[in-house]
Amino acid sequence: MTTPIHLPLINSNEPELLLASIFVSEGQFVKKGDLICTLETTKSTAELNAEGDGYIIGLRFTEGQSAIAGEILCYLADTPDWEPPQDYVAADATEDNEVPQDLRITRPARELAQRSGLDFSILPRGPLVTESMVKSILADQEGLTPSIPQVDLDPHALIIYGGGGHGKSLIDLVRKLGIYEIKGILDDGIPAGENIMGVPVLGGGEVLPELYAQGIQQAVNAVGGIGNLAIRRKVFQRLSVAGFKCPTVVHPTAFVEENAELAEGVQVFPLAYVGSEVEVGYGSIINTSAVVSHECRLGEIVNISPGALLAGGVQIGDAALVGMGVTINLQVKIGAGARIGNGATVKADVPSGGIVHAGSTWPE
Repeated sequence: MTTPIHLPLINSNEPELLLASIFVSEGQFVKKGDLICTLETTKSTAELNAEGDGYIIGLRFTEGQSAIAGEILCYLADTPDWEPPQDYVAADATEDNEVPQDLRITRPARELAQRSGLDFSILPRGPLVTESMVKSILADQEGLTPSIPQVDLDPHALIIYGGGGHGKSLIDLVRKLGIYEIKGILDDGIPAGENIMGVPVLGGGEVLPELYAQGIQQAVNAVGGIGNLAIRRKVFQRLSVAGFKCPTVVHPTAFVEENAELAEGVQVFPLAYVGSEVEVGYGSIINTSAVVSHECRLGEIVNISPGALLAGGVQIGDAALVGMGVTINLQVKIGAGARIGNGATVKADVPSGGIVHAGSTWPE
């Protein structure tokens, strides 16, 4: 009997996984319980063990690659000469000279980009590029962005885009401010008519034009994007195309120095500190109890997780993710798309797309 080995979902809101270590090779015989690989997300690590005896066939990924929970890692076969299904693509068949080595892209996204003749050089480095992201870029190239009619703005009306845990935190934050009236929640995965913390779900992104016509033209992006910040970027793109603005929201218990600069769409959560002459780029998150010390520079769509400590002069590139309880030393530079695991200590620069494992010290 042949058994597919699927990558598990470690965190319910974080489908992207990093294959930190792989302990098997193609054709290797393993016994039940043998360690196949270790997996990491921004919040946790896990081990994947063989469910039975057999041969590793069709190993699909290599060490250091990212994958999505639910994908098949390989098969466990009774014989070493068993062949996977014809539509299954193993690691040694995924190489493509057109795809830059530093581009992280899912297989469906890559195939769509190739069929459409999309130039891979325009895709962002660091975040995992998904099929929906490629579709959005293709739509922009084909001039499908609709024209936005000008209607009167209700300055106090606001929607929350995303009904998960981050969305619930933002509902509380916005209510605490006492400035805006939350008109509803948009979520592409929750049916319209449901209710979250007393706020009705109005539908998904398809209702944005209707809301805009009603004068509701402000939104808070509540898609945290842990593990895949490209999803958060896509929501910002969708809101922008529909004409929505994303106000900066700062919890009343956070402390932001007067000369710090926060761009549009920035979110600062309870008990966070943002120091003197700090610059925070568009759509970035500074989460609960995080410290961003003097003269730090954060790029766009950066996620600083709860309890992270950034010393003075730290620079964080676009779409980088800093995990919970991380310490980053003075003047260190974190490249775009880098991922710093929970509890890590960073003492030197991390390159773009670099990964610092949870609980480790960088450089190792």
